Amino acid sequence: MINSFETIINGILNDGYGITDNFITPDEVTALAYQLHQRWEAGKFKAAGTGNQQVSVENAVRGDEILWLDEATTTPIEVAFLLRINEFVAYVNQTCYLGLCDVEFHYALYPTGTFYKRHLDQFRSDSRRKLSVICYLNTDWHEADGGQLAIYLPGIINDLERRITISPIGGRLVCFESGLLPHEVLPATHERLSVTGWLKTA
Repeated sequence: MINSFETIINGILNDGYGITDNFITPDEVTALAYQLHQRWEAGKFKAAGTGNQQVSVENAVRGDEILWLDEATTTPIEVAFLLRINEFVAYVNQTCYLGLCDVEFHYALYPTGTFYKRHLDQFRSDSRRKLSVICYLNTDWHEADGGQLAIYLPGIINDLERRITISPIGGRLVCFESGLLPHEVLPATHERLSVTGWLKTA
């Protein structure tokens, strides 16, 4: 697992974003996806909003439905995932001295055809979000399924903005600085699942 942590950190330092596959095992992907669907079918999810506190729902901007993870109701598989995230936080603090002290995560379900237009994860009124983290829960995902994460990188090449796209493959984790890299979720032709969150300072 330490090698995965190093891969993520080196990617952020060199490219502005880090990716590692198999951050969680296929069995863990299946278990978390099952837990997500159980909570969704129980009516626990709500349409995601925009802005701090997410009070404004704008379907033209984003179409995902979310459920925040609450320590009081987490299941063993969710606890295991959050423990691994906390191990990563500790490693980042030891190696990069970011002073991370809190995490917040939610399930995200994108119904077929939905998207999230270009945005930054850090609010103007709240700079505590330092690193954005996305762990995908999709199995047998193909390029034609869409739903890629598009990240816009600093700089221009041949008068074109630099953009990379990352497929939401199950077990893959993507991490980048919340206040620096604009990004978007491209429309998907299949339901798209993830656990998404932020590593925060005081």
